[in-house]
Amino acid sequence: MSKMPTLLEMLKAGAHFGHQKSRWHPKMATYLFGSRNGVHIIDLEKSLVELEKAYEYVKSLAANGKLILFVATKRQSRDLVKAAAESCGMPFTVERWIGGLLTNFDEVKKRIKKYLQMQEEVKTGEVEKYTKKEQIEFKKELEKMGSYLSGLVKLDKMPEAIYVADMRVEKTAIAEAQRTGVKIVGVCDSNVNPEKADYVIPANDDAINAIKIIAELMAEAVNEGKKEWEKKKAEVKEEKPVSAIVKKTPRRIIKKEESL
Repeated sequence: MSKMPTLLEMLKAGAHFGHQKSRWHPKMATYLFGSRNGVHIIDLEKSLVELEKAYEYVKSLAANGKLILFVATKRQSRDLVKAAAESCGMPFTVERWIGGLLTNFDEVKKRIKKYLQMQEEVKTGEVEKYTKKEQIEFKKELEKMGSYLSGLVKLDKMPEAIYVADMRVEKTAIAEAQRTGVKIVGVCDSNVNPEKADYVIPANDDAINAIKIIAELMAEAVNEGKKEWEKKKAEVKEEKPVSAIVKKTPRRIIKKEESL
């Protein structure tokens, strides 16, 4: 059961504040309540409806063993989105978007594999086979790779969807998702085109508390879905011995008949 924020909680978080009227995107009109002092006000009743749709979608993905990549490279959202992703065991990218992360996924997978192998060499002490100079270079490269790959180590397959904390900032991620058919769950402020998101979350994308509430809710959706996924796997495991007996029985009967 989702712990959806209340209207009051969203108001206190400042989720309703959009941008100045001069900076709006006309396609956001349906999600806007009006304006105050030249600033658009987002209709939070509609936000909560859309937020619940996004929650249920993300939960359904996790309930079927799918991956959701959390994306937030903007300074004020990085740590909050990273913490949310870590709390539900999903991959994330918060430093910079790696070009080709989705459109050239196989190549990125190779880089992740190399990064993990290098980490293992340090962990096991195998790195000591190199000269001191080589070890210094090795560790420098590992640190550099870690700055943009450490959040992606759980990305062992293409994500089914990306959660985007700021649709305006993450243009490259959105373009790659659209090209590869990866769904977009995006926070849409008054200055972005909501049609680029498959699941629109109309809200302020700058207010720290609003970013936190939404990111944590997406993480909760993942954790709820994962519980269902684990339950499904456990049920399949229990059924296997029975199905194995059923499959083997006809073979034994056939062999017995052949020997007669």
